[in-house]
Amino acid sequence: MTTLQCELDGVQQRRERATRITFLIAGIAIAAWAPLVPYLKNSLAIDDGGLGLLLLCLGLGSLVAMPVTSALVVRMGARRVIVMSALVCLSCLPLLAGVSSFLAAFFTLLLFGASIGMLDVAMNLQAVAVERTSGRSLMSGFHGLFSLGSIVGVSAMMGLLTLGLPPTWATGMVVMAALLGLAMAWGGLLNEVSADRSAPTFALPRGIVLLLGAICAISFLVEGAMLDWIGVLLHEYRDVSTAWAGLGYALFSVSMTVGRLSGDQLIGRFGHVPLVTLGTALAAFGMLLISLVPHWLVAGLGAMLVGLGCSNLVPIMFSLAGRQTLMPERVALPAVVTLGYAGLLAGPAAIGHVANMTSLVMALVMLALLLVAATVMGARLPRSRYLKLD
Repeated sequence: MTTLQCELDGVQQRRERATRITFLIAGIAIAAWAPLVPYLKNSLAIDDGGLGLLLLCLGLGSLVAMPVTSALVVRMGARRVIVMSALVCLSCLPLLAGVSSFLAAFFTLLLFGASIGMLDVAMNLQAVAVERTSGRSLMSGFHGLFSLGSIVGVSAMMGLLTLGLPPTWATGMVVMAALLGLAMAWGGLLNEVSADRSAPTFALPRGIVLLLGAICAISFLVEGAMLDWIGVLLHEYRDVSTAWAGLGYALFSVSMTVGRLSGDQLIGRFGHVPLVTLGTALAAFGMLLISLVPHWLVAGLGAMLVGLGCSNLVPIMFSLAGRQTLMPERVALPAVVTLGYAGLLAGPAAIGHVANMTSLVMALVMLALLLVAATVMGARLPRSRYLKLD
């Protein structure tokens, strides 16, 4: 191996390591917010409606920032956008831990959501570029680090708060650890991401990009449902105590993390499309177990199957957005990400509406049907002449 090849391999390894650290940081930052929600609600003395309005700001901020992020990455480079958005995101956490004004919380959550959305698009653009230069499948592993970061972030926050630390101190310690990781990632973040500079800043998804976004939206919708509704189902329909109702989401999260960390090897062996069709079918079966079999153990098994089935759907959709040729990459990827987050935001509320009209069981059965539709969509991917597959 020549000296030049050794240097190129070293650069590639630094970029891969930096990308993994960035996904880990993003997962930690977002998960650290979850334990702060009850503190914020009590501090502001607001009801569920007021909290719902604040949480809507989080999503709106992300949706506004995502479509314009690609233009910033092309203009400024992935490194600057990733670092800038990460710094803003991490700075918002201590503010949210100590805020005492509804208006201040409103604008802080808008900023927090916008920084999360910007970081999400920028790090995925970096991930697509790094995966392309490596010649290997890496996206699932990157997203696996995000899932692992989520587990680390929420566990660290819960542990520090359990020890009696004030929320501002607890978030401060998590932020310091994340800043250390950001400094370690700096050298491997890309100054430039290959892109067509003549491409528009934003365009409506069409064709294969719309298909990728639809599968991504269904996957995110299922993730949101597992987060918001699996505990309710276990408690109200399966006679599980409130103290243990979170077990379903815990099983889902762990199985999703395991699935993502092994996803690159599975993609390398079986290919992108077989993993999509198998994953959506497995998740649909798991959702049917959760909703139709009246036993909490079966519901727990179903949650694990849903986690495994959905684990690689979003990483694969993001990866394929960088492989399609219908739309420029820097337009296609934000479009797919935005459609996915739209599903995450609208889904849980829609499930609640359907549950009010029928029942929560029927709402989850409808999710299983959507996953079956995603299986059909995934099977159609190879037919597109605009997609470069394995």
